Amino acid sequence: MRTTTPRRRWRSGTEPATARSDLKLRFLLSLTFTPLFALATLGFALWAVASPAFGAPSRGTLIGFAVACGVLTLFAAVDLAVVVRRRRTEL
Repeated sequence: MRTTTPRRRWRSGTEPATARSDLKLRFLLSLTFTPLFALATLGFALWAVASPAFGAPSRGTLIGFAVACGVLTLFAAVDLAVVVRRRRTEL
């Protein structure tokens, strides 16, 4: 049986072989947007509860915005946790 070795892909750009992300910028962005998206989630959820059944925008639209902001809050919080962990180990 012939063993296959993984092929190396040629880099197409001018990026370094050991490229790293800017942890300070990711930390700042996650720290800024986690509470912002959390407040937006809360605001849309409260607006959806207080809105009339057939108002404009509809409750479904407001609930959709609340869910979308909730997902973005979760994404930003997970990214913040990853950045904090990587900063502790790398810096």
